[in-house]
Amino acid sequence: MRQAFGIDQAWGSSAGAATAPHDLSLQSVLEEALAGRPLSASDGYVLMAADSEELPELCAAARRLRDRSKGRTVTYSRKVFIPLTTLCRDSCAYCIFAKSPGDPAAHTLNPDEVLSIARAGEKAGCKEALFSLGERPELRHELAREQLRSLGYATMLQYLHAMCVLVLRETTLIPHVNPGALTRAEISALRPVSPSMGMMLESVSERLVERGGAHHGCPDKLPTVRLNTLRAAGELCVPFTTGILIGIGETGAERVDSLLALRRLHADYGHIQEVIVQNFRAKAGTRMAGWREPDVDSMLRTLAVARLLLGGDMNLQAPPNLTPGEYGRYLSAGINDWGGVSPVTPDHINPEAAWPKIRQLKMVSARMGYTLRERLSVYPLYLRDPGYWMHASFREVLPERVDDEGLVEEATMGV
Repeated sequence: MRQAFGIDQAWGSSAGAATAPHDLSLQSVLEEALAGRPLSASDGYVLMAADSEELPELCAAARRLRDRSKGRTVTYSRKVFIPLTTLCRDSCAYCIFAKSPGDPAAHTLNPDEVLSIARAGEKAGCKEALFSLGERPELRHELAREQLRSLGYATMLQYLHAMCVLVLRETTLIPHVNPGALTRAEISALRPVSPSMGMMLESVSERLVERGGAHHGCPDKLPTVRLNTLRAAGELCVPFTTGILIGIGETGAERVDSLLALRRLHADYGHIQEVIVQNFRAKAGTRMAGWREPDVDSMLRTLAVARLLLGGDMNLQAPPNLTPGEYGRYLSAGINDWGGVSPVTPDHINPEAAWPKIRQLKMVSARMGYTLRERLSVYPLYLRDPGYWMHASFREVLPERVDDEGLVEEATMGV
């Protein structure tokens, strides 16, 4: 019997949970999805309520939809991870990337450090320079203001812009920035130095910003703030990476609502180049250190629902390093991308989770019947119309770096 679904069982409150509507069956919803008809929120709730016995049928439909549009290719981006600053004004209950000013690891990279990391990535064949950083730390921490003054900048976003310019000038890497919530003017300022950008929506749940929630005390994690950033990126024609984080206290219904919010934005602007479904990992020293992590079935279910709600054309990603030994199964749930994988730098957001070797990723994909191909940080669709999707500084250089499919030439893929 299908049960009401809510948060993964360890999370206490099930506020906002939904039950599958009695007049809808899983089979009828899957038939609608495979017929190419957009699914409703009620349809999504039915899919998310699929039990363990129904999970194979759910995944099979998602896989079929993916194969129709994406074939048997799965992609990844060879990146180098540049953690520009570990200072942040937010205090997410699960995060160990952000450091308090009293922590010796509270650090902002200087230009020499940025360039050293970038050059190591270039030497290892990386194409992408992923800049990740705490959100607007200078608005909260005097240490951040002091560090910026010593570097000659007033804000971290100004410094980020300068470091993108440095990487572009001194290496062949292409920046992809993840600075968090941005205004329209800030996105416009970064567009000439970063052809694609990213920010996880994480969740549209307002409950998570309330006292006791994962995002309490995080002004940049308000759902309206995140959605406004995504909308502004669409208005400015910026290929944008986003996604949801599961297992942080959201209900199953809220996962569906978050995915549908992304679908609506993409329908308006066409700019969401990929959607990530990322699983929460508990970390010592955080407020959520004792919370249970989503299991593989929860990830498979959410990935399959994401594919069916978003359709076959959307690029759907799951990070392979967060489920070691099991990630190959995600191909059976409809993903077509592994995200950024670094042969040089750790995942500074999840430092306990090592990246798989690219040759291992290739073997795992092959065992599941898929061919692994390298892509740039900008997906092929957007490279086909650079005049619309890119600033003039990238319109010629990026299309020249890919083959007719918009992917990196296989001879340069490496292992």
